Amino acid sequence: MPPAARPGNLRARLTSFVGREHDLDALRADLAAHRLVTLLGPGGAGKTRLSQEGAEAAAAALPDAWPHGVWLAELAPVDDPRTVPEAVLTALGARETVVRGTTAEGLRAAADHGARDPHARLAEHCAGRRMLLVLDNCEHVIGAAAELAERLLIACPGVTVLATSREPLAVPGEVVRPVEPLPDPVALRLLADRGAAARPGFRLDADEETALACAEICRRLDGLPLAIELAAARLRMMTPRQLADRLDDRFRLLTSGSRTLLPRQQTLRAVVDWSWDLTDEPERAVLRRLSVFAGGCDLAAAEEVCAGDGVPAYEVAGLLGSLIDKSLVVAAPADEGPGARGLPGARDLEAGRAPRAGAGAGGQMRYRLLETVAEYAGERLDEAGERAAVERRHLVAYRELARTSDPLLRGPRQRAVIDRLELEHDNLRTALRRAVAAGDEQEGLCLVLSLHWFWSLRDHRGDSCTWAEAVGALGPNPFARPVEVAPELPARPIDAPPPMPPEQLVEARREVRLVALASNDGNVEWLRDPDGQEELAGIIAAYRGGMPQTCKVPGVLWYHAVLMTGRWRELVEMLDQAVEGCRGFGYDWELAYVLQLRSKILNDRPGQLPRATRDADEALAIFVRLGDVWGAAEALAGRGESAEKRGDHAAAVRDYEAAMVYAEQLGAHGQTLLLRARLGAVLIEDGRPEDGRRMLKEVLAEAEDAHSGRDAAWFTRMTLGMHLATEGRTHEARREFLVVREALTSHDSDMFLGLLDAALVSLDVDEGQHGPELLPRIRQAVTQVRDPLVELVAPNLPVVLLLTGARVLTAVRGAAGAWDAARLIGAHDALLVSPHVTPLANRRDRARTEEAARALLGDAAYEAAHAEGGGLALDEAAALI
Repeated sequence: MPPAARPGNLRARLTSFVGREHDLDALRADLAAHRLVTLLGPGGAGKTRLSQEGAEAAAAALPDAWPHGVWLAELAPVDDPRTVPEAVLTALGARETVVRGTTAEGLRAAADHGARDPHARLAEHCAGRRMLLVLDNCEHVIGAAAELAERLLIACPGVTVLATSREPLAVPGEVVRPVEPLPDPVALRLLADRGAAARPGFRLDADEETALACAEICRRLDGLPLAIELAAARLRMMTPRQLADRLDDRFRLLTSGSRTLLPRQQTLRAVVDWSWDLTDEPERAVLRRLSVFAGGCDLAAAEEVCAGDGVPAYEVAGLLGSLIDKSLVVAAPADEGPGARGLPGARDLEAGRAPRAGAGAGGQMRYRLLETVAEYAGERLDEAGERAAVERRHLVAYRELARTSDPLLRGPRQRAVIDRLELEHDNLRTALRRAVAAGDEQEGLCLVLSLHWFWSLRDHRGDSCTWAEAVGALGPNPFARPVEVAPELPARPIDAPPPMPPEQLVEARREVRLVALASNDGNVEWLRDPDGQEELAGIIAAYRGGMPQTCKVPGVLWYHAVLMTGRWRELVEMLDQAVEGCRGFGYDWELAYVLQLRSKILNDRPGQLPRATRDADEALAIFVRLGDVWGAAEALAGRGESAEKRGDHAAAVRDYEAAMVYAEQLGAHGQTLLLRARLGAVLIEDGRPEDGRRMLKEVLAEAEDAHSGRDAAWFTRMTLGMHLATEGRTHEARREFLVVREALTSHDSDMFLGLLDAALVSLDVDEGQHGPELLPRIRQAVTQVRDPLVELVAPNLPVVLLLTGARVLTAVRGAAGAWDAARLIGAHDALLVSPHVTPLANRRDRARTEEAARALLGDAAYEAAHAEGGGLALDEAAALI
């Protein structure tokens, strides 16, 4: 039977159906196999439209299944649950005018209980029919709708029921099909379709600004079809950018939808009002309090924050379940990473209880509000006058999560705790933002100091710098003159919850400024600023080596002040004091941390490689014993560097490979890529260029796609470029260097710029360019690498560039520049910090530079100039260029 002739009151809609094709197919299959199907989802998700389109599609695909038609019973206008059967009877057309011919007939009708029972009359009407009944919008009369559906299914074997609701009917045999918000691509299709209807010629891809604004609209409206359609209607009078910028006031903005929609669907507020009216007061209390979370929460946090004022904590779980049933709260399992099992909750940590199996992020449910519902619930929170109290409970809950998690970041539970804190990072940032906004210094200090090591492990440098500076500004500067000398404090400011004792408060102010300093140590301009210099001087005046707090993180970060004031030669002595202090205080983890740090510093000091290796060995043993995966990876990487510098490539390969295993366990994918790049460089130095080159290219391919692969990509391109240059493949080498050069920003150190520019100058000489412009370019490069931190992190770099300067002098000036070139080679040989084994590219450059200078000077003159250069300081040698 063609659709137009089929019995029933449901006809295909006139508007196009966008984005639910997959759901439509699944619903059609469900209706063919089951007798009760419920479409479940939040208001505005498109349940009504999907039900009607799905019913029509199923009837068209199964023309013999429901010969008596497809019928729609709209329950939204029904106020009294007792009238639900009557409404369905009316929708089915089962009403007729009855004429009673005699008084006896009237009396018989009055005595007929079946006639008085609408359920019985409905069952009688449907008993002999095969039909599809759509019960739309059941949530506000859920009990009555469930009873009606169950009785029809029992009494009428030919009836199939399709219901739409914000909670299940909970009838035996019910199949629930969730109607989720639209994914991004589908939401954009819907916006494009409805936008073109509202404003002819509208296109999402008209320009980049339009595309970005449309994506923001769909994301902020949670992919809800109704909200997107209401937004599209506003495109008649606004650009997408104007619309996106006004979504903070979405409930006033998104009004006046289609007049054919029910009143509750004509504005976004009405959609959420409808859901709100279905809840009781305890459910409303939990719902509005959930609005203070960012990024969702687990059950323990919900109980801690949402309980109170008439809602006992033990009832929160049940109320969450009820709100989920009503499609006001979204629940999903937390992402479970490799280390997520068995993480203790904040309450366990605070009470000192042993971790419970399965108590971590993995396997737990997360609860969140769609953004539209969250904004509405936030308004209700304000109306209830609860915001200050609930936000305070949220702040305390996440401060304690951070504070009690911090010690666990240094041991076998490290990965699990990192995963948990990453999962809760939005809530932690929100807690910090509220503490700063309220001027609550102690809460802010506790949060920053508790999160510092997590931020460091995960390279959240922006968070560390931003929040440390913001919280530091809430109180006085402890490093301003006159500087108070810090007393020895074995306890940390975050060992107990706030409020802090006076001495600990001052120490917390010191430490938060150390966190800001360490997070901002690449800011060379700050070093030149008088206020910055005064701060550094205050740090050095307040602390000394070997104190309890300067042996721990973050107090140990005071070494940044030593470095940034140009006193790097004192660093080893300071680290010696820290090592002895850790041994004396019995600080195991801190001892391993300082040892691995000293090992890396000693790797670049003349004659210190054996000591560096011993430090790395001891640090590795401690970290392995403590179960600290990060520490083991760091110690192995440092030991591998020691082996590489002394030419023991086999040992370096073993250590880098072992470090990679630990880094992968930690989920440090960017660090793993960097270790693989270093391994590729070692293979090249070991005479296996094909293996090394292949590994470098693999790393580069992965680093380009990795969120944390920037450093690995830079190192890999530089290493690959140097290798290609040694093979005479200058065009390919230049391509690698230019990619990195173009990626540099104003925030990157001049050291990188100088290194790249010197490499490009060297390629120009390789390709036979001898123009006079090469000299100012190499002078600029040498100047750029005289960064205050280069002497620590890359002390050989300015020395290596002396060779490039020597090459340029012989290329540009010929015999006139050969004497100075030979002197530069002599200075290079004398000043090289770690001359044990120099890289292949450096050895090649030195050999060909010496060959050119000898050819121009002769052996005797070359040797004399070389010897003279050996007595020059670095500044004197650089002046020759």
